[in-house]
Amino acid sequence: MRLLLICLFVNIACVQIHSQITFKTEYFGKSQYRITENDTDEKVGNSKGSAMVYQGDINIPLSTKLDENNRPTMWAISAGGSYTKLDNKNFTEPLVIDEIMNLGLSLNHLRPIGDRWSMMIGIGGGIYMPNTRFSQIRFKNVLGSGGVVFIYHLKPNLELGGGIAINNSFGYPMAFPALYLNWTTKGQFAVKISMMKGLDISAGYNFSRYLSLNFIAEMNGQMALFEQDGKDKIFSHQYIITGLRPEIKIGKHISIPITAGISAIRPTEITNRSLKSMFQDRGYYFQVAPYASAGLRVGF
Repeated sequence: MRLLLICLFVNIACVQIHSQITFKTEYFGKSQYRITENDTDEKVGNSKGSAMVYQGDINIPLSTKLDENNRPTMWAISAGGSYTKLDNKNFTEPLVIDEIMNLGLSLNHLRPIGDRWSMMIGIGGGIYMPNTRFSQIRFKNVLGSGGVVFIYHLKPNLELGGGIAINNSFGYPMAFPALYLNWTTKGQFAVKISMMKGLDISAGYNFSRYLSLNFIAEMNGQMALFEQDGKDKIFSHQYIITGLRPEIKIGKHISIPITAGISAIRPTEITNRSLKSMFQDRGYYFQVAPYASAGLRVGF
């Protein structure tokens, strides 16, 4: 859950200059469920689990204007959704749930505020459900987020930033620090490090304009807001994955990334919807497991 709260605003405020639609399907292989508490790390009975994640996003710039430094002033609207199916086995306690549905919509603004600085503002909301039954959506399943990030253009290919994000993850508005990093190199050998949507690191080789191969590491997740035993809870499903990603490019606007690797760790747990839960010593997670994904990117 700590990862989700830190990255939530950055996900909302990620602005792209071009219209883009992305789809991705992810598979997490079966692995043992474990608990860490104080200085111990042990199995939770014979509990195991795997998961499938289906997600899609669309980004549509509403207006774009470039200044003399080729930096944009723009408004954009972004929407996204994901469905996560967890195949949990041999659980004797209600430590996990079987489904997560996330839907989100945001309005974003990016503008230069000097020769070296830009400001990025985002406001949006989302629905975080433990199932796909729209009839069961309640106000407690809705989460609003917003904030501002100031970006320093250190080099043409390196941007650093920070700011404040606000959301109501704990049932009332709270402010969190928001961090921003975007570094890319281009050419036959390419490197990218980004903290705009979770964490995205890649390094690879462009064989041609039709094919590239990258070593990647990514951090992402989903969550559900619900009630259990009369108390408000948060179920968080997070993951760090790494592997090889060949990407097939079809023309200028379509690409198909395919990833094979491992899920290095998959923290998955139910916690109270309270600030105190951020600092608890106990945590649950699924161990290392095989990972695979396939996606589609369409730009306009």
